[in-house]
Parts: sequence; C-alpha cells; structure tokens
Amino acid sequence: MTQNPTPKSKKKVETTAQRLNSLIKSCRDFMRKDRGLSSDVDRLPQLTWLMFLKFLDDMEKNEEQDKLAEGLEYHPIIPAPYRWRDWAIDSDKKGLTGDELIAFIQNDETVLPTGERGEGLIMALRDLGKQARNDYDRRFIIANVFKDTFNRMVSGYLLRDVINLLNGIHFDSSEEVHIMGDLYENLLQQMRDSAGSAGEFYTPRAVVRFMVERINPQIGETIEDPACGTGGFLVEAFKHLYTQAQQGKVEQRQFVQRNTIHGTEVKPLPYLLVQMNLLLHGMESPKISYENALKNPLADITSADQVDIILTNPPFGGEEEKSILKNFPTNPTAETALLFLQLIMRKLRKNSEVAGRAAIVVPNGILFGDGVCARIKEQLLKECHLHTIIRLPNGVFAPYTSIPTNLLFFDTSKPTDSIWYYELPLPEGRKSYTKTKALQYSDFADCQNWWDNRIENDQAWRYDFKQVLAAAKQQAQPHWDKARKAQLNADSTVTAINQEVDNLKNLDKATGEAKATLLKISDLKQQESEQRAIAKDEQRKGDALYWAVYNLDQKNPSTAQDFEHLPPEQLVAGVIEKEQRILELMAEIKQSLEFDNSH
Repeated sequence: MTQNPTPKSKKKVETTAQRLNSLIKSCRDFMRKDRGLSSDVDRLPQLTWLMFLKFLDDMEKNEEQDKLAEGLEYHPIIPAPYRWRDWAIDSDKKGLTGDELIAFIQNDETVLPTGERGEGLIMALRDLGKQARNDYDRRFIIANVFKDTFNRMVSGYLLRDVINLLNGIHFDSSEEVHIMGDLYENLLQQMRDSAGSAGEFYTPRAVVRFMVERINPQIGETIEDPACGTGGFLVEAFKHLYTQAQQGKVEQRQFVQRNTIHGTEVKPLPYLLVQMNLLLHGMESPKISYENALKNPLADITSADQVDIILTNPPFGGEEEKSILKNFPTNPTAETALLFLQLIMRKLRKNSEVAGRAAIVVPNGILFGDGVCARIKEQLLKECHLHTIIRLPNGVFAPYTSIPTNLLFFDTSKPTDSIWYYELPLPEGRKSYTKTKALQYSDFADCQNWWDNRIENDQAWRYDFKQVLAAAKQQAQPHWDKARKAQLNADSTVTAINQEVDNLKNLDKATGEAKATLLKISDLKQQESEQRAIAKDEQRKGDALYWAVYNLDQKNPSTAQDFEHLPPEQLVAGVIEKEQRILELMAEIKQSLEFDNSH
C-alpha cells in the first residue's frame, strides 16, 4: 500500500520586529567574538555609530530622490567615497574587509575604495564640521558625533559581518525606523544594566513617561533637557507632541521637528547615543548642543534663552571645575545637582500667559540639605510654585544607584504656598525594586488617578508651607531682634572705645586718670565682646528656626518614620541621644551594684 508523503512544514514567516530583533542579536553575537569589545558599554557605541552612518545614507537617498523629482540639484552632506553606499555595501563580495576595512575606517590617511589615497573615514567625518553653517547643520552634528568616537573592533572580518547585517535594516521604511526606535531603547537599558558609569545616562522609561505626561507639553512650547544623556525625556516629549501634530496642520509638524526639542550633553558617549535615539524616533535633525550646560554665567541667561518646559534628571554627587562655580556667584556649590537646579530656575520662562514648568529628578539630600542647599531651596520656593513632590521607593535606579530619589514638579506661576507629597508604594510583598524586577509604568496608576483630584490619603499629604514659614518667621523674629539690638549695642560700644582711646592720647600715661581710662577701655571691650556673642547666639537661634522650614524631607504622616531617609544631623543626634541614655543606664546599674555590695 502506497503511503502519501508527509507534507513539509512551512517555514514560519517572521514579522518585521522579529527580523530586526534577530538581526541586532546577530550583530551583537559577532561583536562578542571581537577582543576589542569587552561589554555592552563597548558594543553599543560601536553598533550605534555604524547604524548612524547607515541611517544618514538612507535619509540622504530619500532627500536626493525628492530633489531630483523636483528637477533640483542635490548636494550630499557626506561626500563620496565616505557615504555608507560607497564602502559598506558588499553585494559582489568585493567590499573592503579585514585589515583594509580597519585601515579605511580608523587611519588618518589610507587607501580609499577608489584606489586613491586620502583621509580615513572617521577623520573625514570629523572634518565635515569645517563646512558647517551653524551648530545645527547636519555636518556639524556628524563632526561632533565622531569627534570622540573610535572604532573599537580589532577584526576587520567580524566588522564586515556586522556591516553586512546592518545592510538589512531599511531606515527609509517608517515601520522599520519605528521598530528600531523601540529596540534601541531596550539596548540602552541593557547597557545601563550591564555595569559601569553608563547608568548615569539612563532614566527608567516608566519614570520618564510619567514625568512627561504630567507636564503634558503642547504644540508651540519649547522643551529642554540640559543634561539629556541618551535622550529619554526628549524622545518621550517628541512622541507626546507628534501624536498631537499628526492630527494638526503641516506647520505644526514642522514646528515640532524644528523648533521644539533642545538638549545639551557634555560627554561623548551619550552625545552619540542621543543623536541615534532621536533619529530613530523620527526627529529629522536633533538639536543637541555638545557642551556643558553650566558653562555660562547665570547672569548672562536672558529671556531669549528661556524655554517653556524643562524635563531632566541632572547628574548628582559629582563636582564641577572651579571655573564653572564662578558662574554661580550667589550660591556656589560643589554639588552638581544644585547647580543644575539654579540653572533650571533661570531658564524657565516667566511673565508669559502660560507659566514655565519643570519636572526633575533629585536625590533625597536635596530635600533635607542645609547651608547653600537651603538658600537655593529658599530661592526656588520664592520664585516658583513647587506644587508636587513624588517620593520614589527604593531601587528605582538600581543597579546604578541606591540613593533615594524624588520627582519635583514646579512652575513659575507664583511663589510656593503649599506642597503636595505623594509616596509611591512598592508592590505588595516587595522591599525594593531591582534590575530584574524594575518599576513599571502601571505602578504609577494610583498616583495618576490622584493627580487631578487631590485628597489626603495613606500615600498623599499636603504641607502648608506658607503657614509653616509664617510661624517660623514669627518664632525667629524675637531672636533676630535681640541679635540686632546686641549688634547695635556692640557698635555703640566700639564708638565709646574709640572716644576713650582718643582721650587717652591727651593724657599722661603715668597719671591716675590715664589708668582709669585704660580700665574703662578694657571694660568696654569686654562689653563689646559679650554683645557680639549675644548677637551671634541670638542670630543662630533665629536662623535655626527659619531655615528649618526649608527641610523638605517631610515624612508621610500615615506611616512609621523611615530611619533610612533621616537627614545626617538628625541621625547623629539620635545616635548621641541613645548613647547618652545607655551611659545613664550603665551608671544606674553601677550604683545599684555598689549599693548591693555595701549591704
């Protein structure tokens, strides 16, 4: 009996997303074999600058076709033979590979694909900046991207394998660009998780999305991130606005593309990554300044430099150069986050129909900090309406940092009268977020529901800052009055001393009158010293009452106090108090034992 042959199973057709994900995975697999790349912190930048050049070439092909269709001449941004199509395509298996490919890419001078000698690829791209018309000319951007970018792959053969795979990405397809945008964000997160300082450039996507949606940017507003890292806030703001623009006019879409999003980044790695991130999410010409946002004096920032919205996670815990501190003469500080807070207050638009507004990430130390930190918070609460502080739970930024963090939301509509706090709870049964069990956007759901209908509950409470400030001033004023009175007494005593000194000049030092005058001068100096001490002590007491109101580390009244979040001075005071109590108990025990022994 003849059996029918078993039908062959059809090969499963991959979706575009599956194909691109597989392609990127294969690229990373080849790169893992290269001894020049030790981790994702090395591999992602290498993959990024290669994708960046492929993306630019696909973009230029489209622009060239549009110009030719209109009968216009097209002038490429990147000249031959440095375009991706000139050296990276390997359709006939005769493309550069091995040592020749490495030499073409990284040597200052080399043999070009045309056979002539000329600049190597990276050197030629760096020189494009000399032809740029302004800082946002695409040639200037390319030059800055490659200013501190290097080829780290050692094997030209593995590099050719990676390039061949990247030729399978079609950046002229809007679908593929959209998918690559999501894949790239995942790569950034993996790089953050892999180790090292790269984590400072990445803010968890759930936090970014929550902050952008609460600020709710509108078409026509300008948005800035002065410490943009890999561009998470700028990408999310761009997506938020482009959803609105797609339903509007062409002019609105052009405004979003050209005049809305601005960023600044000082380090080469995130500058490269943010350019790619924004390009993959649809921004045609990202406006990212490659510099330190703190480089200019605060006094030089005018209304023309101000923006409607600032969204940022400024670096904290670092220190700036002394030359930078000179730009902040009123409140110089080594804490980078405090310098950025001053910059943000200065750069937010004021005196407009719609108040400038900001959402920023800050460490817990900013809330309870005193000294210069308290003075900066005083300025913030006087000039801005700090309306909301979201207290994030442990582990949100793990593994990069375990420092407790907060989200500050403020605007320039008025001075602060009251502050709403919302303590974001951990999921039930969890003690902390981790790298593998990270914060999700859905964890903000209750907070979002509360946002527009604010009532006090187990997670939310209102701090009447205006009332607390008034009470503190009232309590401090008598001490300040005493300090001023003592200061005036000391000053008048100095006048009396000077008068006696003048009198002494006309007296014979051997006479009794001269000796009496010397005693009087001594007594007056003692009185002056006492009055100065009283003035200093009373001023200190008054200041302590006043500046205490700028400790914004307010605890949730519905929960037990968290020892971990106490300010250092309170922790020290608590330890000393406990030690003193222990010593008292030990003394009582000793007395009791001595009493027993004596009887």
